[in-house]
Amino acid sequence: MFLPTTRAEMKKRGWRHLDVILITSDAYIDSPYMGVAVVGRILENAGYRVGIIGQPDITSDVDIKRLGEPRLFWGVSGGSVDSMVSNYTATKKFRSDDDYTPGGKNTKRPDRASLVYTNLIRRYFKETVPIVLGGIEASLRRVSHYDFWSNKIRKPIIFDAKADYLIYGMADKSVVEFADALKSDIAPHHVRGLSYISKEPRSDYLQLPSHEEVLHDKHKFIDMFDLFYHNNDPISAQGLCQKVDSRYLIQNPPSMYLDTHELDAVSALGFERDLHPYHQSEGKVKALETIKFSISTHQGCYGECNFCAISVHQGRTIRSRSEASILDEARLFTTYKDFKGIISDIGGPTANMYGYECNKKIKKGTCEEKSCMFPTMCKALKPTHQRQIDLLRNVRKIKGIKKAFIASGVRYDLISDDKAHGYTYLKEIINHHISGQMKIAPEHVDDEILSLMGKPGKKALVDFKVLFDKLNRESGKKQFLTYYLIAAHPGCEEKHMHNLKNFATNVLKMSPEQAQVFTPTPSTYSTLMYYTGLEPKSRKPLFVEKDTVRKEKQKEIVVSKKNNMFKSGFDS
Repeated sequence: MFLPTTRAEMKKRGWRHLDVILITSDAYIDSPYMGVAVVGRILENAGYRVGIIGQPDITSDVDIKRLGEPRLFWGVSGGSVDSMVSNYTATKKFRSDDDYTPGGKNTKRPDRASLVYTNLIRRYFKETVPIVLGGIEASLRRVSHYDFWSNKIRKPIIFDAKADYLIYGMADKSVVEFADALKSDIAPHHVRGLSYISKEPRSDYLQLPSHEEVLHDKHKFIDMFDLFYHNNDPISAQGLCQKVDSRYLIQNPPSMYLDTHELDAVSALGFERDLHPYHQSEGKVKALETIKFSISTHQGCYGECNFCAISVHQGRTIRSRSEASILDEARLFTTYKDFKGIISDIGGPTANMYGYECNKKIKKGTCEEKSCMFPTMCKALKPTHQRQIDLLRNVRKIKGIKKAFIASGVRYDLISDDKAHGYTYLKEIINHHISGQMKIAPEHVDDEILSLMGKPGKKALVDFKVLFDKLNRESGKKQFLTYYLIAAHPGCEEKHMHNLKNFATNVLKMSPEQAQVFTPTPSTYSTLMYYTGLEPKSRKPLFVEKDTVRKEKQKEIVVSKKNNMFKSGFDS
């Protein structure tokens, strides 16, 4: 049974009122891949009456009033993707398509959805219960941040939205503790993973440079972001305090991560894995084609690519589900009438981080003085693909499973570093878990740019390709690699793109067909570089391409089918 989105559905459950109403800029898809659905199911499991309104009409009160007013709080999410990223390309062109909207046309997601929906609630419900922001849009904008679309430093989103609270990161525990506090008529200021506005500072919390300081001083902005970034681990992080005008943003330390048992329990909640009937007359939702029969094996990523915000939102410590839980989910798929035997993906933010972690990190939290994988693999990490090999083999044994793809990203340097099982793991993928091609994400090949991206050097890519080709020949398969590539990353000039083109042609023996222009999104070091024009550690000036036409030219250099006639300083 879906969570109710109409009064009629509330009546069927015998509910006259709801405790919590969740608002999202996506259509309501009841799936463990949809954050609002997960929060709703967790609250339902904790005994709360929850309703969801997906993509409400912002021009009238018809949708926002259709479930009444909640007793405890409103939960507002910008959706599964930041609404500005969802609505605009890297060159600020409006996207006509939306994978999370019925019918596929981008007509229902407002810009800055978290702000718009909060204002919508306040327009029609005066003096209402608390409004709580959540989801990735709010999580990544919870302190002063650079906004690419307005090209300015914006205040923490809770100030702009005029919301009461913000729950950041993976909210599984925080949201229940928050609801419990309100139910008991207790101020929720103790809840981990919570941000709120205060008239007074917290002297026991780490003081960030004020919004006024970062607004006028790029070095202060770097100082602020460093402190913010390095206080995201629930074991080691301190609470944060930032002055904004005459008030203060208070950010409590992060919520503790779910353990394996808790992850398994969330995965086993009664998701319908479908689009709510309320939306179905408007057309199909493209995202459902991918997520309906996909399995998330773990949370977190310690890759720390500088352009990626997963470290800030999900964290840098891997939390894995049990093999039994994953196999149960795969068996569940076989009971669906529309399941054709194909699992679209078994993975996570990085598929081959499943099932192992650094023991030191688990006990003491992440190391702030060094990275797990950059510039080289930390000796304490000891990657092993054995658990994932066993898992994949057991999934293939399930009656009714024809194919289980690994569509999530794979770190090829982890495969190379696993001397005991890396070879076997890649062989398993080639033989059973891809079809024709395998997608990897080197992003670039020029070592200068890779260093700015926080990615491994090109040698790791070359070694991986040699092994991939060798295993394909041995298996008698004609499969190939496709590459995610980025143009116009901070530091990247046209000469670097010529280097990339020449490397692809002469070493990888391929002609790239796709590359994406770098999009500065909140809460990443790459965005920090883009805004400040400085390398964050040395504070030395850095070239940043900000002209839209020249950004597109960088992309065209690498994807052009014409012979590359430009000279390059690349030495392969």
